[in-house]
Amino acid sequence: MAWRLFLSRISNPKSSQTSTFTIFNPRAPFQNPNYFSLLASHFSTSFLVTKTPKKFRKKRKKKESPRTKLVQSEPNRVPALERIVERDAFFRFLIRSKEFLSKQPHHVLRLDDAGKLYRELGFPRGRKVARFIQRHPLIFETYRHDDGKMWLGFTDFMEELLEEERAIMDSMEVDRVAKVRKLLMMSAGKRIPLSKIYHCRLLFGIPDDFRDRVAKYPNYFRVVVEDDGRRVLELVNWDPSLAVSALESEFMVDEEKVKRAFKFAVKHGKDLDLDENDTRKLNLLNTLPLVSPYSDGSKLDLWTLEAEKYRVGVLHEFLSLTLEKRASIHHIVEFKEEFSLTKHTYQMLLKQPRTFYLAGTEMNWVVFLKDAYDENGVLINKGPQVDFTEKLFKHAQMQER
Repeated sequence: MAWRLFLSRISNPKSSQTSTFTIFNPRAPFQNPNYFSLLASHFSTSFLVTKTPKKFRKKRKKKESPRTKLVQSEPNRVPALERIVERDAFFRFLIRSKEFLSKQPHHVLRLDDAGKLYRELGFPRGRKVARFIQRHPLIFETYRHDDGKMWLGFTDFMEELLEEERAIMDSMEVDRVAKVRKLLMMSAGKRIPLSKIYHCRLLFGIPDDFRDRVAKYPNYFRVVVEDDGRRVLELVNWDPSLAVSALESEFMVDEEKVKRAFKFAVKHGKDLDLDENDTRKLNLLNTLPLVSPYSDGSKLDLWTLEAEKYRVGVLHEFLSLTLEKRASIHHIVEFKEEFSLTKHTYQMLLKQPRTFYLAGTEMNWVVFLKDAYDENGVLINKGPQVDFTEKLFKHAQMQER
């Protein structure tokens, strides 16, 4: 009877104050909304294992970031070309510091200021610039000035190398003028902002003062200042002799090689039962004729086959004009509007592995012209400026002459 009395008090707590005996109503406890919560409060389920212990959980593989994920898988990787990208990363401080110091008065910079210019000098943020200076004792030196401050500058040997480089650039001026003219002939509207050419000047071997040298060639170039103050370089005269791409020139020498350069596959069913030779001939119907990079690609419908042929041809010609037949994503994106490129340029290049090789990571890739390099990753046709750069890298790794 005690339990019946307890339940009746739960269902009607006031009755316990006025009466010591209540007739039991079997439905009364369930009519109380707090009944089940009162019962549950007396029993704990914390001892029950409701989740899989951490040590027994299946570890999920973290998705690799585009910053670190390599473009090429292991079977398709070309180690010789990948090493060139690694070499560029190693000498980033050398190249950027050389460019920055060359523009400073007397080629010197206070060491305290150099430590803050990590982006301009090409060393990681938070690192000491002195560590990177010590890597190249034949190139950079530090000294204490009369003001008691430490300064960074070039060694006498490096000053001699800079004079040699200037002489090479002066001797190549006519060739560099022709390259800029070809870039303008490929671009939409036959005009490119001077800032874009300046940003990519090392890619083509263009000197720092090319913006001043442009005035020497009024028959080729015209500088226009837009409303926002931006200076734009425009083409004055079209030269048909320059409007011949590298692929067209090579076609006259080795026709079959050019036919194999690109592949624009024709989709077909298995019912056709084509062998490899028949498939190649069918694809050639799509691939040929190629579209000249010197045609006006801005007038083509963006997602047609003709437009994709044009974009592939433009990038091939662009790489052919560079000193080392390669360019990074940053250089290509710089000319996105001028060459009518889309955001799918990365995927487009991957679809043409016969001609292009993409090295590095998905976020920071470099595209090579494969035919321009031998199996050891050595550039086949080197110019004087490429020879100078290799000479500079060689001395940069030496501790003494």
